[in-house]
Amino acid sequence: MLRSALLVVIGTIGILHAEDGAALYKQRCSGCHEGGVGRAPKPDALKLMSPEGVQTSLTSGMMMIQGILMTTAEVRAVSEFVTGKAFGGEAMPKRAFCTASKAWPADPFAGPNWNGWGGADNRRSQPAAMAGLSAPDVPKLKLKWAFGIPGTLRAYSQPAIAGGRLFVGTGTRNVYAMDASSGCVIWSFEAESGVRTAITLGRSGNRWAAYFGDQIGEAYAVDAASGELIWKTRVENYPGALITGSPALFEGRLYVPVSSGEEVLGAGADYECCKFRGSVSALDAATGKVIWKSYTIPEEPRKIRKNARGVQQWGPSGAGVWSSPTIDAKRRAIYVATGDSYSDPAARTSDAFLAFDMQTGRMLWSRQLTAGDAFNVACGRPGGENCPEAKGPDVDFGSSPMLVNLANGKRALVAGQKSGVVHAVDPDQQGEVLWQVRIGHGSAAGGVQWGSAADDQNVYVALSDVKTRRPASASAANKTVFGGYGEYDPSAGGGMFALRLATGEKDWQKDPPPCGDRKGCSPAQSAAVTLIPGVVFSGDLGGRLRAYSTKDGSILWEVETAHDFETVNGVKANGGAMDGPGPVIAGGMLYVNSGYGFNGGMPGNVLLAFSIE
Repeated sequence: MLRSALLVVIGTIGILHAEDGAALYKQRCSGCHEGGVGRAPKPDALKLMSPEGVQTSLTSGMMMIQGILMTTAEVRAVSEFVTGKAFGGEAMPKRAFCTASKAWPADPFAGPNWNGWGGADNRRSQPAAMAGLSAPDVPKLKLKWAFGIPGTLRAYSQPAIAGGRLFVGTGTRNVYAMDASSGCVIWSFEAESGVRTAITLGRSGNRWAAYFGDQIGEAYAVDAASGELIWKTRVENYPGALITGSPALFEGRLYVPVSSGEEVLGAGADYECCKFRGSVSALDAATGKVIWKSYTIPEEPRKIRKNARGVQQWGPSGAGVWSSPTIDAKRRAIYVATGDSYSDPAARTSDAFLAFDMQTGRMLWSRQLTAGDAFNVACGRPGGENCPEAKGPDVDFGSSPMLVNLANGKRALVAGQKSGVVHAVDPDQQGEVLWQVRIGHGSAAGGVQWGSAADDQNVYVALSDVKTRRPASASAANKTVFGGYGEYDPSAGGGMFALRLATGEKDWQKDPPPCGDRKGCSPAQSAAVTLIPGVVFSGDLGGRLRAYSTKDGSILWEVETAHDFETVNGVKANGGAMDGPGPVIAGGMLYVNSGYGFNGGMPGNVLLAFSIE
């Protein structure tokens, strides 16, 4: 059934020479990459990638559904054509590797560390002693080193820090363990597909492991000392499945969320949209064995209707989990926030907070915050055959719920949504809504994207509300390196908000500085934010990272990252849009990615390390 659907989605290859990459690209790829699908990188952006990176995407990544019927030679031909490069040209230089490194300690968490996405409670708040930075130190931060990631246009895996090492994934399948002080590489591990998740560190039997997921639904445990594979487990076999949310580790179990690219695949008029359902799996951290798997949509997809071409449509579907699960040790529960539905009927558990029993995986409760949000990429294309009849606004949760304690003794789960609304619900009362506050207009790429931070008084929320404007001509659009929906509107979007945890009342708001005439600039703040006592950090799509005072929002420090860097590993690198993960801070250093060539963002491939030394 699936193969038949793929044949129609992809189309007939025809009689083409395998090495004719240009003809293959024109027939199979140009419709999306030259303006048909806004989320597809434009041709100039593809040229920033390596052929190995494109090959990975076609054989085991987001574009697997297009590449599955190509021969190996055809995949190689297209990969070389769109990048303008031959295979074998961008290996990590020998100079990148450490000539000597400290032994992995018996207890890597005895010293400064940052683990996973944002802690078990996902508050993204680092204590002063662990941070090694105070508010007076922040204006003194200077670049210590830059590390270039070869063959990619996105730096989107958040690092982890422990035992004097930094662990980070890449879109080109490599996971690196590096000396956190110098940036030299200690070991490299190659996954089956690109790694977008943050790295989570913890015990796996009698070893310390680095846990992560890849872009085909595979979860991994790798020896943190040596880079040796301990185990890998496919938690979802459905085509297009992704692990974007960082796995969460608690008491010997690894909780792995699953999202999907089927929302994009639904753009094909001859595609049977859609059957994917988001999920969370609990794995034995020592062996990788699946203990339980629970879907975010309990009911299985069923036949709903046929589209205008007579192609069967299925539902309910979607409700992927894009962000890291939150651990509630008190109630023995796992909390996640879900994305939109992909097809009719919209699920009651999409755009929602969900609670699962951590022992059994049973869904304890759900609280939907936006009903009727059924959307896929067909909704933005001419014809739109697979667009749900009751088209929704596409306002997923990309943020993890933050578990916080309130002054009145209650607890709350707090998260912002792409709708532009920040929600607080009571985890001890079946997700009863405590407060809701709108901070922006919201949109598919607007509102709150990847995560906020919280201390004991406030939640600190960065606003995207990015806007684009169409280039003056189609030729101009094709020359736009940044791809996406068009050119960024430099006058719209962005802002940092401090809201009272107890009520949602606004404590302060700081509008973004203007872009001026900077190419590709947007003040929109989509990336996750990070907190240390007195300071909150946030990057924008224009490539600027700022530190704000938590007292009044005044800017304490700002650095521009959208430019070329000289790197410690000898790889040519530049910064770009800051999106997805936020900074991590430990041991007196701040680490942050720059470059996010997706949805119009400026491409880049650099990991930056700052310190006051």
